[in-house]
Amino acid sequence: MIKNSGNDDVLTPLLLQLATDHLPELSLSYSYNDGRLTGYDAVIATGSDNTARYFEYYFGSKPNIIRKNRNSIAVLTGSETINHMEALSEDVFNYFGLGCRSVSHLMVPRGYNFDLFFNGMFKQQHLIKNEKYVNNYDYNKAVYLMSEFDLLDNEFLLIKEENDSYSSPIASLGYSYYDDINDVANQIKTDADKLQCIVAQGEAAQTIKANLGDLTAPAVVDFGTTQCPMLNDYADGVDTVDFLLTLS
Repeated sequence: MIKNSGNDDVLTPLLLQLATDHLPELSLSYSYNDGRLTGYDAVIATGSDNTARYFEYYFGSKPNIIRKNRNSIAVLTGSETINHMEALSEDVFNYFGLGCRSVSHLMVPRGYNFDLFFNGMFKQQHLIKNEKYVNNYDYNKAVYLMSEFDLLDNEFLLIKEENDSYSSPIASLGYSYYDDINDVANQIKTDADKLQCIVAQGEAAQTIKANLGDLTAPAVVDFGTTQCPMLNDYADGVDTVDFLLTLS
């Protein structure tokens, strides 16, 4: 039984239609429900931290996977190349930065020079021609300026220092400074349930991976790969197939 999000009622029906075009009998295995769900055995639900509380209230008595807000971040060291930054632009801008695998925050060493970062982001300059994107850029820039935030701006992406959140509006990124990569690794482990992917390379990536230990999420990934999950890269590190197979 499928209840589509009010903001996303296209992709799932499309994928199922493509599948049933090849195997018509699949059409008997699913149905859509626009109202209250009843008669279900288990639940997989995705929403914000706020809606997750309602999901847990309504569905908590059944086996469930309830997904909450997660964000992805990039940990930069200053040793990156222009190729790394251009690859990072895919992590930042693909799908307009709307997914949990989209990089929405940068962690950078204190005194970091953002010139190379902005040079890499320039690969995505075509987005300024997208009307909805530029409307978000203009709106957020106006809000930030009226709030007297210190901004860095390349005319299609805004970045500002942000220490209290990993999320960011469309056309903007937050960043925070660090002094020691071990402090970064500890913070990531503490906030593991808020994070989906960590973009990092070299020693920084190894330090973060080692500190995460046996945690299945967040995943530490290469530059340019956050939006290219493998089949076994399950959201939040929860094996959905195993969950389904263990249902009676």
